[in-house]
Amino acid sequence: MPSDKPESVLYGHSQISDHDIYLFKEGSHFKLYQKLGSQTGNVNGVAGTHFALWAPNAVCASVIGDFNAWDASTHPLRVRDDWSGIWEGFIPGIAKGHLYKFHIKSRFGGFIADKADPFALCTEAPPKTASVVWTPDYKWSDKTWMRGRHKFNSLKSPMSIYEVHAGSWKRTDGNRFLNYRELAHELAAYVKEMGFTHVELLPVMEHPFYGSWGYQTLGYFAPSARYGSPEDLMYLIDHMHQNNIGVILDWVPSHFPSDGFGLAFFDGTHLYEHADPKKGFHPDWESCIFNYGRNEVRSFLISSAMYWLEKFHADGLRVDAVASMLYLDYSRKEGEWIPNEYGGRENIEAINFLKRLNEVVYSEFPDVQMMAEESTDWPMVSKPVHLGGLGFGMKWNMGWMHDTLKYFAIDPLFRKYHHNTLTFSIWYAFSENFALPLSHDEVVHGKGSLIGKMPGDAWQRHANLRLLYGYMFAHPGKKLIFMGGEFAQVKEWAHDESLEWHSLSFKHHSGVQQWVKDLNYLYKTEKALYETDFENDAFEWIDFRNWEESVISFIRKNRETGEMILVVFNFTPAIRHAYRLGAPCNGYWTEVLNSDADIYGGSGTGNLGGVLAKDTGAHSRPYSLTITLPPLSALFFKHGR
Repeated sequence: MPSDKPESVLYGHSQISDHDIYLFKEGSHFKLYQKLGSQTGNVNGVAGTHFALWAPNAVCASVIGDFNAWDASTHPLRVRDDWSGIWEGFIPGIAKGHLYKFHIKSRFGGFIADKADPFALCTEAPPKTASVVWTPDYKWSDKTWMRGRHKFNSLKSPMSIYEVHAGSWKRTDGNRFLNYRELAHELAAYVKEMGFTHVELLPVMEHPFYGSWGYQTLGYFAPSARYGSPEDLMYLIDHMHQNNIGVILDWVPSHFPSDGFGLAFFDGTHLYEHADPKKGFHPDWESCIFNYGRNEVRSFLISSAMYWLEKFHADGLRVDAVASMLYLDYSRKEGEWIPNEYGGRENIEAINFLKRLNEVVYSEFPDVQMMAEESTDWPMVSKPVHLGGLGFGMKWNMGWMHDTLKYFAIDPLFRKYHHNTLTFSIWYAFSENFALPLSHDEVVHGKGSLIGKMPGDAWQRHANLRLLYGYMFAHPGKKLIFMGGEFAQVKEWAHDESLEWHSLSFKHHSGVQQWVKDLNYLYKTEKALYETDFENDAFEWIDFRNWEESVISFIRKNRETGEMILVVFNFTPAIRHAYRLGAPCNGYWTEVLNSDADIYGGSGTGNLGGVLAKDTGAHSRPYSLTITLPPLSALFFKHGR
């Protein structure tokens, strides 16, 4: 008869089959969250929890927790076999909410450690470090969204992404975090009002150091308990979906912190990371690098990705620091890295991992997007694996971001000498499926805020920022703006305080916010601005040669409908009267947006709602518009009234 005493351990009642182990060892088990870690259930009518741990180099392992006074001798696990490396056991009476860790004694060097569960679905709130037995129980209400979300996540759909750090978007009395449920309502209402299509959350996976913003992840299956339970995060995503807002999660398979309770040196050996620091230690972040050549590690990481997509209904993952994974010499000097088997610097194991990751994700979830933060010119990042690519759906356009911000930081008087810095991005704009990021990375570590990068007096800085956003929304590629940038936050982002919401009482700031709102509306309603983002024949220059006056103009078009948006930008504070601009057809061109309008804090200079094209040709076009070009402005024209 099985014992119903909490202190007993029952063996031989595994939830893990031999086939599970085969797939795990092969690197092809992608739902390990259903098998390893803590799984509540019952054996012969006795309720409890099955614990399973991968620790192939342990000589003994046990479960310690608040149910046994953290005594390592009370609940020993039994090794399953001679080759899987899995220890397991069923402990009656252990239920959802109990705290636990694994006590591991290694066969090497007498190493002993108490480790958090790598597969824990819930954790204590940091700085506490225990895992929590948990079986998420949530009833979703986003069936309509999930059934039709391909219409929102497609490469041909408008994607204007609002990047958010959960701990500092907004705080309440006493500088307290908003919890997931509070954030759900306030953030959804704001994002909907602003017209963004998606929210991207900086990593919400559990991380011991808050100041890492989540990029030093240890809980690859557990949302940060700082903001609530797993069900609370599910509620946040569910509520977003009910408001037709997609949710993208930042995900970090590139490295992990070396905290003693975590993955590092897990069973007295370098189990998850490479043993050689030339491959296993990241010099920039002082963290461990996963061993992508180990089958079990690939199963672990891909299972993590699948968990967030399946159980949390995420609409995509933004994969952090892909460049650091692709190159063996990333941030390393000569002699500090190990070449691959062919003598090159490419990390073949990581490349194969990324390809497999994307193949698995898109085969299960064809209506999500995998986005790569890849900062080099690695080819075909966003092309399918079967064509030789890495298989991502999109790639952040870091080149566009660096060049554009570099250009905007220049005094307008001297911009004409740097004209190519601005126009160069179009030469490669269609080589990948690009997203244009103005992300958190550009407003931290002494870089200042976006408005702080703009030159000139207060009026010119805000005009420049409106111009930057106008150029961004007109340029081919999906859009991403980090929180606070949409209303010209003055201070550099600080993760331990709220955004400067009080600044919206000033017209310059509320004007920028209104401009972003109106850009989002135009972007979502004009197919020419989004449906052909990745098709080079849907973009036409009107004039990119006017470096002397720092003016550029181009057309975005939708070939199927024939719709066109003509955009022109003046990157100087000089008003250009009677400026002649080539046009592809005659008739009336409505000025649908003008960043210099008074409502945005501009000077009010414009074209009284539109211009009638003349039969006089210009810029190799049969017709032309004679317009007033306001100072530091972006103008959008649409053919017809």
